[in-house]
Amino acid sequence: MLALDVDGVLTDGTIVVNGDGSETKSFHALDGHGIRLWRRAGLDAAFLTGRASSPTRHRAKELQVEHVFEDCHNKLDTFKEFLEQLGLSPESVAYIGDDLPDLPVIRYVGFGVAVANAVDEVKEHADYVTTRPGGCGAVREVIEYILKSTGRWQQLMTRYLPIDEAG
Repeated sequence: MLALDVDGVLTDGTIVVNGDGSETKSFHALDGHGIRLWRRAGLDAAFLTGRASSPTRHRAKELQVEHVFEDCHNKLDTFKEFLEQLGLSPESVAYIGDDLPDLPVIRYVGFGVAVANAVDEVKEHADYVTTRPGGCGAVREVIEYILKSTGRWQQLMTRYLPIDEAG
């Protein structure tokens, strides 16, 4: 399971509030394709965010991310309940965050990740800190890292490279 914060991880953290009250968010294509690769590998993903937002729900639907938790003010409690429902252990989860509300989840899961532009306290407790900032391919970086380290990357590459080049 890969769980992600949204603002500051899947986006650069900028939230544009339009005159009609609607929001605009910018998502990076590399991250989106990375999530598609993750799903293609048969792995599940979830969004866990402190804000409720139509762009987040739309992006989750586009990427076939079925587990979306919005308006989470205590992410750890929500996440623990979610894992219990799925019968997953925290050790089987990677979580990517950037700010203090993510810190309890980062410390709880098996692989806690901070994006490059995360606050210092989050970086200090992360198992991995990305080289890319949130909203600029950091999620893709983590997905590639995990898929390559678990031996799943080469199989996914056969779609893009001839067999002799993928191996």
